[in-house]
Amino acid sequence: MKSTSVQTVYAFFIMLHLVSTAGAAEQPYQHADEQIGTVRQVYDGKLYPDIQVNTFRNIDRLFPTRTVARGDSVSAIPVSDQPLQDFSYVVDGQTYDLYDVLAMNRVSGMLIIKDGEILFEKYLLGNDEHTRWMSMSVVKSITATLIGAAIHDGFISDIDDPIVDYLPRFEGTAYDGVTVRNLLQMSSGVDWNETYTDPTSDRRRMLEAQISQQPGAVLDLMASLPRAGEPGTIWNYSTGETQLAGALVQAATGMPVADYLSQKIWAKAGMEADANWWLQSEDGLEVGGSGLSATLRDYARFGLFLLNDGVINGERVLPEGWVEAASTRKVVGGETVPYGYMLWPLHGRSYAAEGIFGQYVFVDPDKDLVVAIWSAQPKPLNRAGLNEYVFLRALSDYFE
Repeated sequence: MKSTSVQTVYAFFIMLHLVSTAGAAEQPYQHADEQIGTVRQVYDGKLYPDIQVNTFRNIDRLFPTRTVARGDSVSAIPVSDQPLQDFSYVVDGQTYDLYDVLAMNRVSGMLIIKDGEILFEKYLLGNDEHTRWMSMSVVKSITATLIGAAIHDGFISDIDDPIVDYLPRFEGTAYDGVTVRNLLQMSSGVDWNETYTDPTSDRRRMLEAQISQQPGAVLDLMASLPRAGEPGTIWNYSTGETQLAGALVQAATGMPVADYLSQKIWAKAGMEADANWWLQSEDGLEVGGSGLSATLRDYARFGLFLLNDGVINGERVLPEGWVEAASTRKVVGGETVPYGYMLWPLHGRSYAAEGIFGQYVFVDPDKDLVVAIWSAQPKPLNRAGLNEYVFLRALSDYFE
């Protein structure tokens, strides 16, 4: 439950940030004047390639946002004196190399970090190291990670607490009886249709509620959903669940989700730039499942944070064992599902945060490897030229 001193601590943190950044020169965003499309066109996959790229690096112009503030210092990532060279892999008798992956998957940025050093960093399609790019569902993993931080801080008592203990507005709805664990695993049992391109789907209904910018509209939609099964018996991927996850973080901590992210991770981990995060309404709740916009190196730093088991400079931010639990497959309704706590387990102990159109933060603890990828694939799903999982597995295997 919320500590009685949280508001005092939060106010002190914000005061320190304001003092430390006072007088700092604010550089204009180099992409700010580019022509962009609409959010409906994004989800419909109806943007021409040039406008799509402009839109993906300017998503803060689609909705109101809240800043995720960086801290006073930047955590440097050294560049290896032995950069990645001559990487290739074979699929069905065909050999592919890094050039193929970048070109065929319309990658707009890729950063590969091995043993804490940059082996490869490449920006394409007009991006550079200062560009901010959309996360899409990569931010689901960040929202879930903040729940872990809130448990470690004591704001959430236990992962098996009913969510209505923190969100009483959902008493009497299909979410009554759903636990924090169910929410993290997307096993609430609440009915949901995730089809991005179907204008009648729940996912598109949620988008329209977001477009309305009416306070509480998204959560009202979630409260209206019917039950498909008992909590913990059905796994169903639902962006809607992440809206409740964000609301849970805000309710438990007593502060905006973006500010909690800044306090617990963004500032402490030495991110080099402020990020921004979509809001469900002006000055309202963050969109828990999409809409974070950040630099490529800062996405990679989030991967390094996970790789280090949620510890920053010796300070534990996440409960011990949280990352392992979050990144391993779960049994739901008697069946093993390829999902953890809003992370996707892959080969070995590796896992990834993933977003449509080809966004990835990949972590392989066995190889001390982190890969951050931006892409601008033409449609929300099923348009990757090369299978990203096969590429990432081949990259892991390359480092024996």
